[in-house]
Amino acid sequence: MQCSWKAVILLALASIAIQYTAIRTFTAKSFHSCPIPNPVNCSLSQDTDAADRLCDESPTFTYNLSRKTHVLILATTRSGSSFVGQLFNQHFDVFYLFEPLYHVQYTLIPKLTQSKSTMDRRVMLGASRDLLRSLYDCDLYFLENYIKPQPVNHTTDRLFRRGASKALCSPPVCESMGGVDLHLEEGDCVKKCGTLNLTLATESCREHGHVAIKTVRVPEVSDLRALVEDPRLNLKVIQLVRDPRGILASRSETFRDTYRLWRIWDGTGRRPYNLDVTQLTTVCEDFGNSVSTGLNRPPWLKGKYMLVRYEDLARNPMKKTEEIYDFLGIPMDSNVERWIQNNTRGDRSSSKHKYGTVRNSAATAEKWRFRLSYEIVAFTQHACQQVLAQLGYKTASSEEELKNLSISLVEERDFLPFS
Repeated sequence: MQCSWKAVILLALASIAIQYTAIRTFTAKSFHSCPIPNPVNCSLSQDTDAADRLCDESPTFTYNLSRKTHVLILATTRSGSSFVGQLFNQHFDVFYLFEPLYHVQYTLIPKLTQSKSTMDRRVMLGASRDLLRSLYDCDLYFLENYIKPQPVNHTTDRLFRRGASKALCSPPVCESMGGVDLHLEEGDCVKKCGTLNLTLATESCREHGHVAIKTVRVPEVSDLRALVEDPRLNLKVIQLVRDPRGILASRSETFRDTYRLWRIWDGTGRRPYNLDVTQLTTVCEDFGNSVSTGLNRPPWLKGKYMLVRYEDLARNPMKKTEEIYDFLGIPMDSNVERWIQNNTRGDRSSSKHKYGTVRNSAATAEKWRFRLSYEIVAFTQHACQQVLAQLGYKTASSEEELKNLSISLVEERDFLPFS
């Protein structure tokens, strides 16, 4: 049955109205992807309920027309990422989350380790991207899919390192804290705030101007391409790298059981036959692949990528932090400046926790030279020679040279952001 000319005109007007509404909504807070009545059957009345039902069931996407800056700190374990995270956590207008992908990893791949195959390590990437997209949209309820046991009434006491996020330890999320001290210990937050209400956390996220997330669970920057190109996000990636020799020394001290064989080699001078060298080579491969992508400046990363060496940040934390905020286009506030002054000049007793951030930053960056035997250093230099050269880390040809060169083992390099 064909449509009358009146019905066709009505359908055309309805279509124009729908498109106009979509455009208006697109420039406001969110848009809905809703079906348009089919002009073939002209059954506007019978399709209205179904269309509304589909529209209600469709996901609502918040479009980033306010141009919030979303920040992802891409790093690896023991590379200084907790320190860098604090540079955003202390900012009054940044909602910061510490390692939310922990929950994805331990739900999907509970026994994942650094020595697993590349295939195993990438199983969780799709789920991780979906979670990151939701978190940048301040949809913290999405986390409930991965928190075990599952939250009840949107409350949980199992969020990983909740106390590392200042926003989750202050009003409106935690009224009992009142104001948050710059040196608030993680344990104090958990004890005083009790369970985390994800509804209040979502409200807090929406009240902040920007969202920053730190992760060590995404191997390479290319894994983030779908997010970087997402028109709903204004995502910028800070890739943090560190001398692999420093990473190995820090991991051997922090994860003593996992790196037991490295410590045996370091202590006895004899390399164990069953040493898992992938604990080192995987780091260098990921750095090499990721940094190559970033420094090759593909169009999809234009204006979205900045490479930061931990050693440069440790030597001059204030200057480097100013450069980072300048790249992001976010004013650096006095809270960040004060935190840097209070947390980069500590003595040896300042760091009470293995993930602590109060320390002498320059000394921390170079003390691996006195922790590792020269045999392990030489092995690392050979295994990671390509990425060491790529990132401007000098090699030492003897134990004496290693001890004497100090921070000059890092070449002066200016890794300008890709703009």
